[in-house]
Amino acid sequence: MRVPSFRLPGKRPTNKLLAAAAAGLALIASAGLLTLFFTAPSFTALASRAPADEPVVQPARVLEIAYRQQSQTLVLAGTVVPRIETTLGFRVTGKIVRRAVDVGTPVKPGDLIAQLDPADYRLAVDNARAALASADADYARAKADHDRYLALRGGTAFVPQTLDQRQSLAATAQARVEQARSQLASAENNLAYTELRADVAGIVTAVQAEVGQVTAQGQGVIRLARLDELEILVGVPEHRLKVVRESAAAGFELWSDPGRRHAATLRELSPSADPATRTYPARFSVIDPPEFIGLGMTATLSFTRPDARPVAEVPLAAIFQRGTQPAVWVVDRTTGTVGLRPVTIARWRDDSAAIASGVSDGELIATAGVHKLEAGQKVKPLHPGARP
Repeated sequence: MRVPSFRLPGKRPTNKLLAAAAAGLALIASAGLLTLFFTAPSFTALASRAPADEPVVQPARVLEIAYRQQSQTLVLAGTVVPRIETTLGFRVTGKIVRRAVDVGTPVKPGDLIAQLDPADYRLAVDNARAALASADADYARAKADHDRYLALRGGTAFVPQTLDQRQSLAATAQARVEQARSQLASAENNLAYTELRADVAGIVTAVQAEVGQVTAQGQGVIRLARLDELEILVGVPEHRLKVVRESAAAGFELWSDPGRRHAATLRELSPSADPATRTYPARFSVIDPPEFIGLGMTATLSFTRPDARPVAEVPLAAIFQRGTQPAVWVVDRTTGTVGLRPVTIARWRDDSAAIASGVSDGELIATAGVHKLEAGQKVKPLHPGARP
């Protein structure tokens, strides 16, 4: 009997599976290599990277130093005041019966200001006149007796001693007449003093007595400000005294009339400070006062003084304070590195400082972020207006 034959699984199918598996592994390996190739950094990129310890160049704003001849300008607020302000009062005592002026009243020489009750002073004048009349009568009788006795000279009734007596009586009577005349003039003056009149032109700034008040001799009644000489009163801070003393020219503008400048000169500078404001009062005379100027107006006084030597104006942010010595960061034009250099400041302002010495004309200094710089650091100069 013949057994039927059939094929058992041979090695060929197994080889195909192995080949397929090998091909798959090859594809996976190829994909991994490609992924590694594309994701890994290139040699060119690695070569272009900077070393970690190389310093970074930072941009910095710089300013070129330029010395120029400048002048100091000082502006102070002041008040228009009279140079002479006098307190007027009666030269005699008495009761005020009339006051003809008020605060703000302009007066001219001879204008009546106030008046006292003149009754007692009129009586004194009458008494002085009566005393003068009596003295005149005594002198007339004494003179007549002297003249009559003088006519007896050479006769038996003439006695030289009697003549001397009559001459003495006549001289005494004449002296009493002069005394009575002087007392009458004094009484008349006192009567005239019961009227208080202005002796100069001015304006009344204060009233210190009222009608019905009994005033003593010399007691103030009003304050009179003369308008022929006006001044600008200002308070000078102590650190500005030198500038005020050395100012060559000064001028002022009234707040009520801005834009118009008028000349003024320093007349008086107080040697001591005001205890309340701690400023030194200074008075500037108005050379040619405008027509609309008035007492108490506010004025802006300004004056300039040229610097003794040229200075370089730099922003306040460029100053680096090292202890008590101000300094600036100087940028080397060749290498771009910065170095700290001390400077001398001529004056400080709100947003700037004037350098007198320490840096040369044409050098570059850093003007921003000076507290973040270090000596030898390299920066990229950026001039004002440039963007980093």
